Amino acid sequence: MRIYVLSRSPSTYTTRRLAEVARARGHQVRILDPLRCELFVEERRTEVYYGGRTLTRADLIIPRFGQSATAYGIAVLDQFGLQGMPSLNDSAGIAKARNRLRTLQSLGAAGIDVPPTVMTGDAADLGDIVRRVGGLPVLVRLLEAGGRTGVVVFESLQSMSAALETVLGLGHNFIVQRYVKSPRGRDLRALVVGDRVVAAVRRRARAGKLSRSLARGARFAKVTLTAAQERIAVRSAQIVGLPVAAVDMLETESSLRVFEVNASPGLHDIEAVTGLDLATPLIELGERKVLALAESTRKNAMG
Repeated sequence: MRIYVLSRSPSTYTTRRLAEVARARGHQVRILDPLRCELFVEERRTEVYYGGRTLTRADLIIPRFGQSATAYGIAVLDQFGLQGMPSLNDSAGIAKARNRLRTLQSLGAAGIDVPPTVMTGDAADLGDIVRRVGGLPVLVRLLEAGGRTGVVVFESLQSMSAALETVLGLGHNFIVQRYVKSPRGRDLRALVVGDRVVAAVRRRARAGKLSRSLARGARFAKVTLTAAQERIAVRSAQIVGLPVAAVDMLETESSLRVFEVNASPGLHDIEAVTGLDLATPLIELGERKVLALAESTRKNAMG
């Protein structure tokens, strides 16, 4: 099987792990920077060029590009799709996951508990917005060009108003959510592959920090989810349209609240804490997807 991994850097941990496992299973792997792909379209013909040469057909595309390359990476995925190449996560699922509000809209409409959220580009009545989401403190995500976000927690309306006055002048929208801490500041991350959770961890950020990564001082612990928690994680990934996803959930006193579905989850932190090989399930899922497509094509050809 020939695999293209779309990644800005071949040295990132997850990209390396996926390539190593795929090659060990006998597959040919080429890592492509999506921003270096050139897309050609004309009547009844599409091509992808890389380094001035036409890329030959691959059996599977594994997207591993981050937020900064979302728009171009999705265009590249679409071009490969037009050529009949399947992707582990397709462009529609990635686009939905990278749009925070769209993700919450889809989850909430399907009956998944999500944080009370308001999106606006007008801070004329911050007090009313804060009341709608349940009061202070609130978490504000600034929605910048290219889909990038900045995250700040505000404890008072005064500090919130002063900070937003500048960014609103730049034309940015923002999302306001009630900031509810879980017991001892912990949340759950479940790695969903296909129709199951292959690993889960509890995460606790450093005091005064929002980042939940080992590199920035967060603490992780391996955890076994309940059957109900697994169902919520798997269903959330399916609603967003992602066969592979990290589903982030907050345990409150009364419920399990999904606050993010990540379309390109890194494997380093979860593998380091759980000791599990999590690259293999992803490659196995890709193998099953390719075999299913081949079988479907064969049946269609037979009539």
